Amino acid sequence: MNTNLLVGGIFGAVAVTAAGSYAGYNTLVESKKPQFAEVVDSKPITETYYTDRQECYDEVVQHQAEVKDSNQVTGTVIGAVLGAVIGKQVGGGNGKKLATVAGAAAGGYAGNKVQKNMQQKDVYTTTEQRCNTVQDPHQKITGYSVTYQLNGKTDTVTMDHEPGSTIPVENGQLVLSGSEETTKL
Repeated sequence: MNTNLLVGGIFGAVAVTAAGSYAGYNTLVESKKPQFAEVVDSKPITETYYTDRQECYDEVVQHQAEVKDSNQVTGTVIGAVLGAVIGKQVGGGNGKKLATVAGAAAGGYAGNKVQKNMQQKDVYTTTEQRCNTVQDPHQKITGYSVTYQLNGKTDTVTMDHEPGSTIPVENGQLVLSGSEETTKL
């Protein structure tokens, strides 16, 4: 038998055995690597937005009634007439004339003030609707801040969905969604 052939066969056998051992060792090491990262914490990331709405209520409002005699002529005339009648009852002669004039003046002034006071108290009420625009706040979850642990290291990643208790790992990378989006560790 040829020695070269024998030596080549021995080297070949050793090489095949070494390659098989190396491949078996790599498979063992790979199988010991975690297939999932452990989720330590998951917090929602929120965004606030506002919607407008009308808030209405009824309000009782007092209005001044329309004044038809703004100079209070009617009160002044009636007061003057009554004052003159009362003044005429006082005194005699020229004093009676003076009392009549003074009564008319005082009565006119008093009648004017009475009518003015009555006009100021002449009000009516209505119920009017008042509306304001108010903004209602709403929260919208836009993602999740996820803290995970893998190979003794703790890190944080943002995800578009809540991951649960673990995150899958493929080829040393986190699989963050149903698509092939991953992050390198």
